[in-house]
Amino acid sequence: QVQLVESGGGLVQPGGSLRLSCAASGRIFRLNDMGWYRQAPGKQRELVATITNGGSTNYAASLKGRFTISRDNVKNTVFLQMNSLKPEDTAVYYCNADLLRTNWDQRVYNYWGQGTQVTVSS
Repeated sequence: QVQLVESGGGLVQPGGSLRLSCAASGRIFRLNDMGWYRQAPGKQRELVATITNGGSTNYAASLKGRFTISRDNVKNTVFLQMNSLKPEDTAVYYCNADLLRTNWDQRVYNYWGQGTQVTVSS
């Protein structure tokens, strides 16, 4: 099967930075779009940013400029650099990936990581 494992969350003061990582492993032929989503307590899960296999990015409008998504296609890893963090960025951050599992099965499968907690507080 496929696993997405996030890391890098934690407690940070307002104005600080964190870098999240998400490594995909298992039966993967090709990773397509990867992304980060977040869910704050009592709120719906929302898009943070996505990145295509070719490196094209898309951001939630309110986060563009503070957050940067990138990926390492060799290591099947996606990153989220978060700067100038605010208390309202507090949430569980989830990694998401679309992928092909084999070269003969053209179905695109979607997977989620287990989430990593980011808390911004003084």
